[in-house]
Amino acid sequence: MGSDRDLLETDIEGYLRRYQDKDLLRFVAVGSVDDGKSTLIGRLLFDTGSVYEDQLAAVRKATQMQGTEIDLSLLTDGLAAEREQGITIDVAYRYFTTDKRKFIIADTPGHVQYTRNMVTGASTANVAVILIDARLGVLQQSRRHAYIASLLGISHLAVCVNKMDLVSYDRAVFTRIRAEFSAFTDQLSFSGVTFFPISALRGANCVRRSPDTEWFDGPTVLEFLETVPVRDERRDDRAMPFRYPVQYVLRPNLDYRGFAGRVSAGVVKRGDPILVLPSGKRSCVKSIDSYGAELPEAFAPQSVVIRLEDEVDVSRGDMLVHPGQSPRVARTFEAHLVWMHEVPLDPSKTYLLKHTTQIVRVEVDRIHWRKDMDTLDEVAAPTLGQNDIGRVTLTAHRALLLDAYPTNRETGSFILIDAISNNTVGAGMVIDSDGFREEGVRSDDDGAGERGTQSSVRTRERRARFGTSGGLVVVRSAAASRAVALAYALERRLFDFGASGVVVRADEGAIAAVRAARTVAASGLLAIVALQVASGEPVAADIRAAAQLLIVRVADEDAPRPGGSNDAPAGETDLVVDTSASSLERSADRIMVALRGRGWVG
Repeated sequence: MGSDRDLLETDIEGYLRRYQDKDLLRFVAVGSVDDGKSTLIGRLLFDTGSVYEDQLAAVRKATQMQGTEIDLSLLTDGLAAEREQGITIDVAYRYFTTDKRKFIIADTPGHVQYTRNMVTGASTANVAVILIDARLGVLQQSRRHAYIASLLGISHLAVCVNKMDLVSYDRAVFTRIRAEFSAFTDQLSFSGVTFFPISALRGANCVRRSPDTEWFDGPTVLEFLETVPVRDERRDDRAMPFRYPVQYVLRPNLDYRGFAGRVSAGVVKRGDPILVLPSGKRSCVKSIDSYGAELPEAFAPQSVVIRLEDEVDVSRGDMLVHPGQSPRVARTFEAHLVWMHEVPLDPSKTYLLKHTTQIVRVEVDRIHWRKDMDTLDEVAAPTLGQNDIGRVTLTAHRALLLDAYPTNRETGSFILIDAISNNTVGAGMVIDSDGFREEGVRSDDDGAGERGTQSSVRTRERRARFGTSGGLVVVRSAAASRAVALAYALERRLFDFGASGVVVRADEGAIAAVRAARTVAASGLLAIVALQVASGEPVAADIRAAAQLLIVRVADEDAPRPGGSNDAPAGETDLVVDTSASSLERSADRIMVALRGRGWVG
C-alpha cells in the first residue's frame, strides 16, 4: 500500500493511470452459515487500510453497543436484520485495492434459505473463497456451495479453514478437513484448489502470516488473491466467437438507426460481416458508437451501439454474430438447474425463461436427476425442491440462441420466472449435449433464415386441446365391413368422451393408409385405421414400426377361416373383441378401457 499512497500524495494523475492499468479480480466468499465469511472480508479490508475513518467509527460504535471488541463483520453486514441475527442475508459488494491488483468482493449468505443470493453473487466471480469452521468440519452447505461454484464455471477455489484459534491451531484438524474436502472437490471441475488455516477474527494468515501456524508453508489469503490468474486459462474472451444480444433499437432521427447492447464475447470491428439471428439476414458493421466517439472495435464486456450498412430488421432479443460462428438455434435443450424457490418445481407448469435480452415461455420436458450433495450421486427425482440442483430438459415456445455455459457464461445461462408471481425460481446453465434439438431456423451460410419442417405445437399442447396423445389403433378383421364399423364406433366413443380420434380409410390401399396413420400418430394425434387382414396373417412391418401401437382383432364368427383357424400369430394382437356376441358400442368401450390403461386418453 505504501507506494500507492506515496504516489497519491505526489502525482494524482500517475496514481489514476496505475489504478486503471491494474488487473481486476472478482471473488466471492461462500460457505455455511456462521463460518466467518463477513469477518474474513472485514479483516482483508481492515488490514489493507481500505476502510474509511467514518466507516470504522460507525463499526466501533455498533460494536460498543454489543459490548464486544470491534466486530469486523459489520463492515459488510449493514442490514439491521443482519446485525441483529449475526448472519448475512443479502449479497454485499465491497471494493479495495493493493499495489498489485483491484478487487471486487461479493459477500454471500451461508444460510440454506438464501442459497439463491449465493448464486447471484458467484455468477460473475473469477475465484471462490469458501470458509469451513474448524470446529464443525465439512457441512452439506459447504459441499453445496462448492458444487454451485463449480457449475458456475469458477476455476479457482480457496478453502479457508477458519476459527483455527478455537482449536489451538491444531495441524491435525486442518489436515483432516483438507483430506475430506479434497476428496469432494477432486470430483468437480476446478483448475486449482488451495487450502489455508486461518483465524479471521485474529487475522492469522489472512493478510499477515501467523506465528501460531509455523507448520503451514503456503501463502496468506491476500498473497493468493494477488497472484491467482484473473482470466480462466480455459477461456479467452477475445478469442471467443462474437456475441452481441441486442437490447434496444436507437432511432433519434431519420438518418440514424443503431442497435444498443453489450458485447458478451469476442471482438467486432468496423467493416466486419454480420449475421443477424434468428432471421439469418446479412450486413456489415458501418460504425461502432460509444459516448461521444466512434470506436474502431469493441470487445467484451463493452456496451456500445452498432450500426449496419443495410436496413436490416433487427429488434430486442435478436443477436449479431459473425457468419460461420453461430450459436445453437434451438427450442429444446438440456441444462443444470438450481432451484431457488420454496415452492418445488412443477413439471406440468409453464414458466418464463429469461435468456440474454429475451423472455420466452418454457416447459419442463424431463427431470433427469437430482444431485445428492453428500455423495454427488445422481438421484432420480420427480421434482426439484428449494436449493436442489438437477439436470433437466426444457422446451421453449420459440427458438433460443444458445451456447454451452462453459463456453459463454452469458449466452449459456438463464433464469426461470414464475409467470404468476413474477418470482425468480431457478437459475440454469446450458449443457452442450445431445439434448439440443436444432430449430428449423438456419444460422449457417447455406440457406440462412429458412424454416424447417419441425412443428412448433408440442405434444402436451395437443393433448390439452384434443384429449389424446399420439398413438395408432389398428382394427383388423377378415371382413372389411366389420373393421370399418368398429373403427367409426370407436371414433364416436372418443368424441363423446371429449377426445378426438381420426379414422384413416384404406381406400387407397393398406400400405398408404398405414403410412398416413403413422404420420397422424407421430404428430401427437390418435389415428384409427381399419384393415382387412386374413385370419392367421401377420401384421405388416410398417404397422409394427409405430412407436405407440394398439392392435385390435375382431373375432368374426362368420368370417372365413383359412386353414381352419381364426387366430392371429402370437404377439400380433393386444385385444380381441367379438362383435357378433356384443354390440359395436360395447366393443368400442372395451377399446376405450385399453386406451385409458395405456394413458393415451384421459
